[in-house]
Amino acid sequence: MPYHDGTELPGLYAAARRGGYGFFASNVTHPDILVGLLHGAERAGSDLVVQTGSKSAAFYGGGDPAAGIEAFGSYLDALADTVDIGVFWNVDHVHLPGESGLLDAVIEDGTASSVMVDASDQPLEENVALVRDAVGRVHAETDMLVEAELGRVAGTEADRETAPEAAFYTDPERAVEFVERTGCDLLAVSVGTQHGVASGRQLDVRPSVVAAVDEALRAAGHEVPLVVHGSSGITDEQVAAFLSAGVRKFNKNTRYQYEYARTAAEFYRDHADAVIPPEGVANDRADVFDADDWAPDRTYFHPHAVGEAVRERLADVMVELSELTGAAGRSIYADG
Repeated sequence: MPYHDGTELPGLYAAARRGGYGFFASNVTHPDILVGLLHGAERAGSDLVVQTGSKSAAFYGGGDPAAGIEAFGSYLDALADTVDIGVFWNVDHVHLPGESGLLDAVIEDGTASSVMVDASDQPLEENVALVRDAVGRVHAETDMLVEAELGRVAGTEADRETAPEAAFYTDPERAVEFVERTGCDLLAVSVGTQHGVASGRQLDVRPSVVAAVDEALRAAGHEVPLVVHGSSGITDEQVAAFLSAGVRKFNKNTRYQYEYARTAAEFYRDHADAVIPPEGVANDRADVFDADDWAPDRTYFHPHAVGEAVRERLADVMVELSELTGAAGRSIYADG
């Protein structure tokens, strides 16, 4: 099915709102993660939203984020044609003002469905000004939706020892003001989650914050989908509570990185004898194929072997996550 841009993304959020379900927007830091998630979403009958941040864009571009944006967009466009679900792409956490060049590249490329501009570490007035300017540019030149963030998420974005507790929980009245002043299409709210490795049982997450923000926005006439960042560590029960409170999009990244690393580690542990010379055999990599008493087994050292294992694992993970959020079987393109 063709890749879907920002003109069709509002339909996905509207369907999720009507159906009371949500979805995980999945950061793809490696091509095998992307393919696995695509296969899993198709198996689950769920539309897929993938994400790339500046570091991943640089990875895909061999060190050049702008080249990575172009390369990833082309790759995703081609892969989307191979699955019978909707596929969307969000460029995640374009930090302003420091990554304004990346925003330029995203706008110039024009392929993404949405872009998240992040000035949440700035004082409120600077955050509003930077986001308002970005929204104006994106909307004037593309069909992309713009996501912004109000509040702070612990982990890579902030330190709980230096930021006040209130910064980690979005104020409903401030949220209405922020949306009205910036014109953002999606709002990431702070609810006590944390980027990176964390356990939901150790986090003071508050679905009540989401419910209050959602109610305030709707009362003011704004149908703005709400987003939770830092969701890799929250429990299934907390996901359900956030869905009931009004969250439609959960960002997930760390889980996929761990699944990739663990699957690869277990694969090479199980097949180490096929890759690493045993004791007593010369360990010269250039001459290893010339040895008479041992040779590596290409069945296991070929990159596609571990890649397939990673893809199969990530597909299973996406099925699990689609079922968790209620997105399974809810593709808005199910009838073509």
